[in-house]
Amino acid sequence: MIYRSTRGNAEKVGSAKAIIRGIAEDKGLYVPDFIPELDEPLSELVDLSYHDIALKILPRFLSDFTEEELRDCIEKAYDAKFSATEIVPVVQAGDAWFIELYHGKTSAFKDMALSILPHLLTTALKKEKEDSTIAVLTATSGDTGKAALEGFADVPGTEIFVFFPQDGVSQIQARQMVTQEGENTHVYGINGNFDDAQTAVKRAFNDLELAKRLAGRGYRLSSANSINIGRLVPQIVYYFWAYLQLLKRGGLAPDDPVNIVVPTGNFGNILAAYYASEMGLPVKRLICASNINHVLTDFINTGIYNANRPFCVTSSPSMDILISSNLERLLYHLSGKSETEVSRLMEDLEQNGLYEVSPKIRKGLEKFRAGFADDAETLSTIKKLHDKTGYLIDPHTAVAYKVYQDYRMETGDDTPTLIASTASAYKFAESVTAALELKDASDGFAAIRQLHCATGVAVPVELETLEKKPVRHKSVIDKEEIAAVVDAVLR
Repeated sequence: MIYRSTRGNAEKVGSAKAIIRGIAEDKGLYVPDFIPELDEPLSELVDLSYHDIALKILPRFLSDFTEEELRDCIEKAYDAKFSATEIVPVVQAGDAWFIELYHGKTSAFKDMALSILPHLLTTALKKEKEDSTIAVLTATSGDTGKAALEGFADVPGTEIFVFFPQDGVSQIQARQMVTQEGENTHVYGINGNFDDAQTAVKRAFNDLELAKRLAGRGYRLSSANSINIGRLVPQIVYYFWAYLQLLKRGGLAPDDPVNIVVPTGNFGNILAAYYASEMGLPVKRLICASNINHVLTDFINTGIYNANRPFCVTSSPSMDILISSNLERLLYHLSGKSETEVSRLMEDLEQNGLYEVSPKIRKGLEKFRAGFADDAETLSTIKKLHDKTGYLIDPHTAVAYKVYQDYRMETGDDTPTLIASTASAYKFAESVTAALELKDASDGFAAIRQLHCATGVAVPVELETLEKKPVRHKSVIDKEEIAAVVDAVLR
């Protein structure tokens, strides 16, 4: 498998180099030369473990790695740090199936990919005989940061930098990051929003003078965001896994289609679902769910991407994004691999904050549907589902479920539907207690205790002990300081 840049002006590389580099030198994202098919009948895979399904998917994209190397990475990633023995439970509630992606150490779906990325990266470094220390730079809207820190903490040959919007994440998310242990971990709050942090991190990646100075000291920059193909590819696995669980339980007949609903911010998680469908997973509709920052809903419905709009802080902060990086990869595929067209669209976005796609891309978007939910609808959905079924969901998952309900009401489509449930409700306990109309809690930790008392749902172990952990990272910086901070630390 060869990887090339979406913008066409970078060296074509194998999967190991693509993982090490994170982003291409022409500012584009690495994409596979083709999307491989899974050429085995799904009905023959229903009794395999999550590890075995991963070993069916990953070699098709990561062909630089031997089967033994990938098996080692998979087994180290998906081990006892996941509280669910099956790694990803698939639970029926209401009229949908929820893919519970939050049973890892940080109680969010980012654990699924960021548990394996450090192992893929260190293996790739050995394969490429790369002796530089890898400095991982990550902007986060809340969950990626902690999962990246947890994955890379004290991993030899790495330094991990995380930048998060100081006033744009939940109290629990912030506390998870600023208490992170590890001699190689560096965490900074940013005066600004996620888009500010993400843009500044990308600018640091493309700062040639910074790269030259760091190289002279033995460092190379890389990324743990879903712009890194080594993080995106493992996310494909759980969509196949979830489908197979429905087959196994009789919720589907072989080859029956499903809809997949994904609460979407940076577009990586739903792009992984798109890759799964292109590999042969029977998917009827990919439903993109947004909060009130609904730039993606508008894009899918109109073909016009317009980031020139107010930025809203919501109860689903991981989706508070106006510039969705991974959409660039979808544009590349739907344009017929037109690097020229993608470059033009990305230049329009950078210069004007908007672009309009061609009829060909709009045609390719027909498999997608999109909708959004505001905060009031989100909280109402949490309560209605809990009152009806006893099932507890977080605000991001609630956005997805509300958008799915709207879609079903509009279309009458009763195709079995999988919903990516992206975080434990306890990560957003303040919002969830408000949704359930419980007494106002004094802070996020009080809300956790109150929510547990009211629902009986088990609190993730890591969150139970979080309140007592000492704060280790106290710096808050302006977005313009990101490159300078990295330069100063790596001396």
